[in-house]
Amino acid sequence: MRFKDPYKIILYPLQTEKGVRLREAEGKLIFVVDIKADKRAIKKAIENLFKVKVKSINTLINLKGEKKAYVGFEDNAKARDLATQLGQV
Repeated sequence: MRFKDPYKIILYPLQTEKGVRLREAEGKLIFVVDIKADKRAIKKAIENLFKVKVKSINTLINLKGEKKAYVGFEDNAKARDLATQLGQV
């Protein structure tokens, strides 16, 4: 599904203990995204909203029906910088 507005794709960042470990070890952040969004739409939305280069995206749908996107960045420092910008430090 193609979206026009990146704010409708990326609902909010998710801050968990696992998220902190992923950010430090692998340079990844976790976002809750629209259930209908595909990986290409998520990548484009992240790159447009935060002006960063996305390396990889893995998605899953949890038992609550939320879709999570595990977003990897080209540089681990970008994940830390973006987390700081989002208030996740």
